[in-house]
Order: sequence, then structure tokens, then C-alpha cells
Amino acid sequence: MEIVMQFIARVFSVLLIAAPVLTACSEPNTTARPIFSAQGVSQPEVRGVWASSEKGWILEIGETGIKRWQNTPTACYPSPAPDDATPLMGQIEYQLYRPTRDPKKTQFQYLPGDASATFEKLKHLPDQCINDQTFSETDLFNILTSVFDAHFAFFTARKIDWASRVAVARQSVTDGMDEKTLWSVFDQLISGIGDSHTKMVGLVDGEKRRIQGGLGETLPFIRLNGGEGPWIRALVDQLISDVLDPGAELIADRIVTGKIDDQIGYIQIFTMGGFTDIEPAGSIEWSKGELKELNHILDDLLTRYKDCDAIILDLSNNRGGYDAVARAIAARFSDTSFKGYRVEVPGHPEASTNYEIPPAKGIRYTGPVYLMASDVTVSGGEITTMMMKQLPNVTLVGRPTRGSFSTPLAKPLPNGWYLELSNEVFMTPAGDVYEGRGIPPDIALDIYPQSAPVKGHAAAMEKTADLAKKRKG
Repeated sequence: MEIVMQFIARVFSVLLIAAPVLTACSEPNTTARPIFSAQGVSQPEVRGVWASSEKGWILEIGETGIKRWQNTPTACYPSPAPDDATPLMGQIEYQLYRPTRDPKKTQFQYLPGDASATFEKLKHLPDQCINDQTFSETDLFNILTSVFDAHFAFFTARKIDWASRVAVARQSVTDGMDEKTLWSVFDQLISGIGDSHTKMVGLVDGEKRRIQGGLGETLPFIRLNGGEGPWIRALVDQLISDVLDPGAELIADRIVTGKIDDQIGYIQIFTMGGFTDIEPAGSIEWSKGELKELNHILDDLLTRYKDCDAIILDLSNNRGGYDAVARAIAARFSDTSFKGYRVEVPGHPEASTNYEIPPAKGIRYTGPVYLMASDVTVSGGEITTMMMKQLPNVTLVGRPTRGSFSTPLAKPLPNGWYLELSNEVFMTPAGDVYEGRGIPPDIALDIYPQSAPVKGHAAAMEKTADLAKKRKG
């Protein structure tokens, strides 16, 4: 099917920009102001030098632009210009600000409606922040390891003896070593951490390289046995052709929907975003367009399924995305406001956010909901799962989610290699943290068994539908 092929082409350009919009500070919903006017001129009150110890960033805001510095424990240098290997997160900059009661502090935001990061105004750029520095291989090693020391939040949770790991790796670092060998050293440091939100990408001798672990069991198996493209294509084709009632459809190349036996509504969401491509990704206009299109889609689907006995919300292959989308989805399944989750940054008590989820203004469904999740479910998919697991009408079916919630903190190295790591702790209102272990299901069900990773999904859907039918009976 041509539309399925279009879906394959887009689903792996997942918009992982949850990170910039969920960082720090309270009062996420108060009005923020644009840093720059429509003419591209900055507001006078935000011009100057601003520093955040939580992020290890310094911003130089001039009349027409922002220069970001990476202020690490061992060096301060300008953020390298993005290259072909840099993810979207590394290519966007703050667009909004909110003044605080303290004139020496301002809160900066990427997109409307999300939390802010607090920055303190400096009199001038620190002396250690220097342009055009030369960094040796030892310098790069010290920068990387010190950034982890300062910001990574889960050494204990993931049972990582970082100091020992660094001591061993340091023995392999010598100035003048080639890029491939240095990359190999960094690979040994990072890949074993087991966090899919902690990764490094870059060009090594002109070739794109990636270091990333913590992908669970399903995805590595799929990648070794045919690849993700054919697998996703087969899953979508199976849903539309064989599993769902006639009339099932693929919406916005991101959502598969239909009915089962005319009694149960089915909605599978592959990414938390990517519903529209009219505006540049990461822009304020993009944010508004994404939520507008999502609300249009959900109003239509929940109107269709308002009389269904139950809805299956399938997030078992959700790769994350824009957290505002995750919250908007959860708001469709409750008639009352509820506490969604809390975000904290260890060592920075001011950098915390409580997310209250008010009921959506559009069509809502408060009947039985069966949420399917697996070890593929990650990031924004897990945040949705964590929120909805608290609702009395929701039953979580499947396997534990992947356990990578934290917004990735972007810390590119001065040689252009792009590093992200997890520095935020996401938790339920009761204080439960699922980082590294995943959200456990209410009912265990193997959705993607290695013996049948496509047909197994259909079988899992059938069992989930049977649960809904028995509940009615």
C-alpha cells in the first residue's frame, strides 16, 4: 500500500523535541513573551548574559540573536554549529521568556504552555568562556566525563559505577589519537549505561556514527531480523487488512484507527507529534499546528467511538515526541482534573514542575480504556502511560515500558559530536519513579513475541478485545 510506504518514510523521523519543552521551574502555564519581535529584534529586558547551573548553559542574547555556550565543569565553549548528524533538539533555541520577581533572573521557554528553565543574569561572560579554543583528545574526554558527573541523574538507579568506568577508560586516552579510537572509548563509556535517552551522534572521518543503548529487547531483535521498516509496514498492513473492521484507516501517517467487531474502538498512535508538516518543526507555529491537528483528529475519533463498549489505545509502538501531545491525549479520557506527573532535577529544587491535567474541552471518552504498552513504548509514550494508569477507567495491558522518561539534556562537545543525557526525574504524584525499570502492566501480555513479532500483535489485540467483552458481560 502506497500510504503505508509513506508512513514508513515518516515514522522514523520521530520528533523528539520533548526535551526542550519540559525543563525546569514551576508555573508552566503562565503567559510567556516572545524573545524577539516580528521584526527579529530582541526585547531590551532580555539582552545580556544569562547562566543556568541546572543546564550548564550560558546564553548571550544580543539585539538580533542568541549565542549559546556550553559551561561545563572543565571548559566553557560555544555550542558547535549543527551538522548532518545533529538531531532536531540540537538545532533549536529558546523563543519565549517570562520575567520573575527577581530582576536578576528570567525564565526561558522553547514553546508555549510548557515549563521554563531559570537563568540568572551575569555582569559579563565568564573569563573561561573563550572562542576558537583548541581541545585535545584528553580535553574532550574530561569534558564528556565531567558533564556526566554534573548532570546525569541515574547512576544509582541504573547501577553504574561511573568513577570506575571513567578510570578504566582514561587509560586508553592519549593526545593525538585518531577519531575512531576516541569514539570507541566514548562508546565503552556510554553504551553500557542502558538509557535510550543518553546517546551521542556525530561524524567520524565523515561517516555518521551513533552510540545508544537501552533499547529494550524487541527493537534490537527486530533490527537483526529484517529491520524496523518491514516490521512496521507488516504491522500496519495487518491491522488495516486483517484485524480491524472494514473502513480502518491510517491518519496523518501517525495513527491507525478502526473498530473491532463494531463494539470496540481502536486507536494506535506511533509518535507524539508529526501530525502536520506545514510549519517548521520546533517553531511556535508548529506547536500550535500540532495540537490543533491532534484535537481535530481526536474529536473525530472519539465522536465515532462514543458509543463503543471500550477503546483500545495502543501505544505499544510509540516512540515518543512532543510532551504537550502526551498531555492532550490523557486529557481526553477523564471528566475531572487530575495530577498527571511531576518533574524534578536533582540538586536544583527550583527546577521542578507539577503537571495538572484538566479535562479536554473537546470530545472525551470515560468508558473502559485498555492501554497497550511494551518495551518499545518510550519517552512521551511512557508519559502518557504513566498519566493514564492513574485513571480508574484505564487498564494497562502488555509488558513494562522501556523506562526512559527524562528529557535529554543537549551537551554537544566542542569537536561537534552531539551528546545527550538524562538529567530529569519524572515521577507519579505518589512519587513512583519508573526510570530504568519501566511502567508495569496491570495485565501481562506479550505483544511482540520474538517467535511472531507481527502476528503476535494481532493475537494480543484479540486477547485485549476479549477482556473488554468479558468486562461488559
